[in-house]
Amino acid sequence: MTKDDLALVAAATEAIRERYREDWQEVGAALRTRTGKRYVGVNLDAYLGRMAVCAEAVALGQVITHLGEAGIDTIVAVRHPKPGDANREIRVVSPCGACRELIFDYDREARVIVPGPNGPEVVAIGDLLPNKYSRENNP
Repeated sequence: MTKDDLALVAAATEAIRERYREDWQEVGAALRTRTGKRYVGVNLDAYLGRMAVCAEAVALGQVITHLGEAGIDTIVAVRHPKPGDANREIRVVSPCGACRELIFDYDREARVIVPGPNGPEVVAIGDLLPNKYSRENNP
């Protein structure tokens, strides 16, 4: 991971540290565009689970709102522990399936920071979506 990747993890960590609310905002995300700009977001939970919005989508929405389609260079999500959890550290988490699809749809060359055996590591979004659905190769 590069210095810029570590700064992205720190930005996501700071976002959720500032906005954490148990069972409401537990995940923070940070996204660096191909133009070098950084955007953060936290998840938006809801009483109806299907209404929730992931932190990665919130960060991407800010990019689209402010810059248009600037491309995703790198994105990361981190999770704040619940009170009473044995591990009290904010940690990098893998994007959910819906976020993997969303990231791929907006930039097929995006890099994603995920947990690895020796700490956070960077992978290509395509590696997280083998055999990705597309309209072009499905009847």
